Amino acid sequence: MKTILIPIALLAGIITFAQEKQDSIKSREKNIEGVTVTVKKPTVESKVDRTVFNVANSAILAGNTTWDVLRMTPLVNIDNNDALKAEGESVTVYINDRKSVFTGKELKEYLKTIPADNLMKIEVITSPSSRYEATGSVINIVLKKRDDEGMKGSITLNNKQNTKNSQYTNLNLNYHRKNFTQTLIGGYSDNTYVQRNSSLYTWYQDNETNQINSYVIGRSKSPSFSTTSEFEINNKNTVGLILEYYQDNSTSNSEATRINRSDISKSSSDQNQNSTGLNRNVGTNLFYKWYDKEKNKILDVNLGINYYGQSEDSYFINNIFSSKDGPSREDLGVLTDTENRNYYFKVDYTQPLGKSGATFETGGKMSFNNNVIPNNLYGSMVYSFSPRDIFHYEDNISSLYANYSRKFFDKLETRVGIRYEYIDYRMRQDVAGTSRKDGYGAFLPNILVKYSFSDKYDLSLTYNRNIWRPWYAEFNPFMTPNTDGIYSRGNIDLEPNPSDRLYMKLGILKKYFISARYSFTDQDYWTDYLQREIEVPGENGTTTIKKITITQPSNFSGKVHKYYVYANTNQTFFKNKFTVNLGLGWYYIDNSDFNERNGLKNNFYISYLSASTNLSYTNLFNKNINLSAWVEVSNQNNGNSTTNKPNIFHNISATKIFPKTQMEVSLQLMNIFQRPNYDATTYNQQGYVRSISKWDWYGASISFVKRFGNQKVKENTKTDAEKNGGGGK
Repeated sequence: MKTILIPIALLAGIITFAQEKQDSIKSREKNIEGVTVTVKKPTVESKVDRTVFNVANSAILAGNTTWDVLRMTPLVNIDNNDALKAEGESVTVYINDRKSVFTGKELKEYLKTIPADNLMKIEVITSPSSRYEATGSVINIVLKKRDDEGMKGSITLNNKQNTKNSQYTNLNLNYHRKNFTQTLIGGYSDNTYVQRNSSLYTWYQDNETNQINSYVIGRSKSPSFSTTSEFEINNKNTVGLILEYYQDNSTSNSEATRINRSDISKSSSDQNQNSTGLNRNVGTNLFYKWYDKEKNKILDVNLGINYYGQSEDSYFINNIFSSKDGPSREDLGVLTDTENRNYYFKVDYTQPLGKSGATFETGGKMSFNNNVIPNNLYGSMVYSFSPRDIFHYEDNISSLYANYSRKFFDKLETRVGIRYEYIDYRMRQDVAGTSRKDGYGAFLPNILVKYSFSDKYDLSLTYNRNIWRPWYAEFNPFMTPNTDGIYSRGNIDLEPNPSDRLYMKLGILKKYFISARYSFTDQDYWTDYLQREIEVPGENGTTTIKKITITQPSNFSGKVHKYYVYANTNQTFFKNKFTVNLGLGWYYIDNSDFNERNGLKNNFYISYLSASTNLSYTNLFNKNINLSAWVEVSNQNNGNSTTNKPNIFHNISATKIFPKTQMEVSLQLMNIFQRPNYDATTYNQQGYVRSISKWDWYGASISFVKRFGNQKVKENTKTDAEKNGGGGK
């Protein structure tokens, strides 16, 4: 840790001393013709329901993508599975106040195609209103709006050297003419990554252990584009169309070794896996917005169709060496061709109520999902499993919401909301014949109160009820192999997870913020590890018995209490040129009741700790040089897993801007002092597993940006904020 902090502290000290000297020289100059006062938004703003990270024109954007800046955003963490979390809980991502069609790995890859230079701000909404269809916090990514006449844009070229070399290019265009605006973002990446994994499974029965080491090399070629067409019919009516497309052509190769030990036997094996895949995401949103400026009424109508398709062919070759039975060979191939379709219709309406200063908003949404997941197996191992099946999942989710907001005597802000959701879902397997049909409704209340003691001190309290529904893939019970020789499947019997949440936030001097959260549930999930014996065909028509390990998500009933405390401060120095943001969070999970009910004697509580800091300096020496540095330390405990060693991430970048030619050159150093790793132990009824991973997110990259046209960005006026604050959520 010291090796990381010392050079960053030294960097901060050097630029501080240099800038003080530079400013001293400037102050001695005699010829002063005038004084210019520039008002700049603070980098981090704390509002009643959200924290806003104002990154427009910040040094932190240089050489980064939107995904990279998300990593550096206060309150946001990204775990070892690339899942976004805000203050330790799951999030739903919106782009320009419209829910993104991408989730999981596809969301990560899509955001990596959007240059950070396009960002205006990132809103971390920790207390979302009933308008949002979210189970936890919301991250709203707001892109810049350029509506000066004519064509403008930029071209970005990036080369990154990790274990292997990767390239990325992007074209960003914006055209505005009178009432019509057209934007286009197109990107292409050729990315190669390497990952090393090690897992030690310890089973209570027979004192058996499985040591698995794997090495994975993957490559993905990913074109993508997004476009928005918007036409203002008049000052009240606007129509538009949003299209998003992402494609990923991937190949990967992994090598794994496995040693099995027990009281009665020992065996070893090595496994090679090759896979090719093609993923496609297409999202559409046709919207109409009516805005009455005089009465501040907004009607927002959204209609969309989203599609996700995934085809993959993975082939596993397993060579087994046993002192008892001699060497043998197994092979197994997996073919999938997933088709997922989503159709939705959403209406939102907002208006003020009389002269009281109150606001009322209401709306609803209907969403239909049709998911078909066929799986086919081939090879010598196929007889041990179901060789072919098709899993179907369909649902219909209808929701209605209403919010009422009012401010009393300029000190007390209130918001009361209610959301009702009803889901009807069906699933089945064509061959196995398993099926399930169910439906349920849920009322989800939401209450927010904020009191401002003065312009320097304020306190807010929030209560809301959430419900988490399993994802369609988590239901799919078809069993498939993983690269490390472990098998995985979903669970058709998963139940929804409701929870209650209390949230408090204290603001001091508009620079220091302390938040605390408590949540409770009596129904949760965790990853279950099962062992199963199967028959494996041998030579001359014989068969042998083999024990395999299977992972699946499972329901567990039991009370879980979660406590979270977070402190954050943002400071600026040297006329707002040097910005320091520091955050520290502590997350405590009391799952003693949960574990006692399920026969666990260890891990009655989990402590999650995270700390991060951002340093950025703009226009060093007045030479158009921007510097930034970022460090995060977190232990990423979750569920029934505890971290053995904390993760340490860091990033240092420098950018030189050439105003006359509108060009930029950026150099970025990623985790050069310590490579990121994941080291955690996961407990279950049958035993426990310690998993260690080393990621490929380290090295250096260089970026070249060429801009053209008028690069002025339209500021969001109060009218714009009201108009753009319509639906789509």
